[in-house]
Amino acid sequence: MPLLYLSKGELNYLKYLTVKFMAKVKVTQIRSIIKRPKNQKATITALGLGKINRTVEVENTPQMQGLIKKISHLVKVQDV
Repeated sequence: MPLLYLSKGELNYLKYLTVKFMAKVKVTQIRSIIKRPKNQKATITALGLGKINRTVEVENTPQMQGLIKKISHLVKVQDV
């Protein structure tokens, strides 16, 4: 059913489900960003990392999966 035809209550419920039950992953930086291309450095910064052994917890969305795949050789990923 398109979102256009949902009532306000149904939209709020759908929003609640997406926010509450989104899977999360822990991303830990395990390698340095010295001598890495600018786009990899920017990706590390966008994820909230920047120092070795720093860990952040992010939602497992397709956008985040793309960022993590781009720097997979610099980070370790664990399911929460």
